[in-house]
Formats: sequence, structure tokens, C-alpha cells
Amino acid sequence: MGDVRPIHAMLSYFAGKNLMLPRSISSLYDHLRDFVVYEEDERILGICALHICWDDLAEIRSLAVDESMQKTGIGRLLVQSCLDEAESLEIKQVFVLTYQAAFFRKFGFKDTDKQNLPHKIWSDCLHCAKFPDCDEDALIRIGAPKG
Repeated sequence: MGDVRPIHAMLSYFAGKNLMLPRSISSLYDHLRDFVVYEEDERILGICALHICWDDLAEIRSLAVDESMQKTGIGRLLVQSCLDEAESLEIKQVFVLTYQAAFFRKFGFKDTDKQNLPHKIWSDCLHCAKFPDCDEDALIRIGAPKG
């Protein structure tokens, strides 16, 4: 529970740079179990969430790494943790909406048209200032090998 405010601060920082959607503290409490954090010396340096949409589909979202620690492998560890969890839950399809498509392609994600994603996933998008003109790339990984 103590991670909620630091997670919120990190997400708000990157949302302020238009790199991701902001999340309310209330939303974070509602979805806290989706998150994995990377921490050193009791300081959160990275976060990522695996949001389960339904029995065969999940989304990796809210990936953020402290700017001073980017390009050190933290993002890779966080995404791999989410993919491992999806695999343990027998979820075969994981998608992401991102500005960092090349990063996710290293994990076996493939570009897809946003229209190929189920309409149910767009509920969060309705709150975005860029909706319906989303400029993020959509990628999906279907039963791909580990990154």
C-alpha cells in the first residue's frame, strides 16, 4: 500500500511529459495488484502493470523507469516479469499501446492495427485527451517466446 503514492508520482511525472496517461490515486488503489515495482534502497526506480482484460488477453501498461536509471535493464526486467505472470496465468495474448514500439518488439511483440484490439479495452482510452486520435503504436504478442 505504501507504493501507491510513489507510483502515482512517477506516472504523473511522465504523464506531464505526454508520454503516458495519468492515473488517479483511486485508480491505482483499484489496480494495485496489477503493478510490479523495481526498487533499490527503498526507492522505486521503475514500475509496470499487467492488466488482465479477460481469460486470454492482457495489457502491459504504465511502464516507467526513473530517468536517471533508463537504459540499465530495469524496463526489460519489469516487462519480463509481466510476461512471466501472463504465462503463469495461461494468458496467450498480451498487447501494449506505446510510444516505444522498438523496445517491445525485442520481446516478440508485433505491430497490429488498433482496430484489431477488442473494443472493451478502449474504456480507459475514453479519458484520454487524444481519444479518438491516438498516436500510440499498438503491438501484440501471441504465445511468443520469452524476451
